[in-house]
Amino acid sequence: MIIKINGAEIAEYPQLFSVTQTDIDSENSGRTADGTLTRDRIAVKRKIEMEWGLLDWNIISKLLKMVEDVTFSVYYPDPYEGTYKTITAYVSDRPALAAVSKGDEIKWSGLKFSIVEV
Repeated sequence: MIIKINGAEIAEYPQLFSVTQTDIDSENSGRTADGTLTRDRIAVKRKIEMEWGLLDWNIISKLLKMVEDVTFSVYYPDPYEGTYKTITAYVSDRPALAAVSKGDEIKWSGLKFSIVEV
């Protein structure tokens, strides 16, 4: 598996990697008073979720810097297309918990984020 952000392979591959296909509906979508669905799907977008285990400080820093721009390109294996795909995306919140420290060395755990197609 290959994952690239802005053309560069990611610094560390995640333990968890999932791709969700999301429908985007217009404001005209909804249910009528009798419960009938009126749906106006205007786009289908991807959401890529990644989560890592214990990371060295320099690796977590590289990963976070790779997704710091407002938008960026992502090259990833898409299960729906059955091939690699490149999308333009943004990133959600990026929590990282300090797990272990010894002297100046800190290991981080719990980094996870969603990359959402624009």
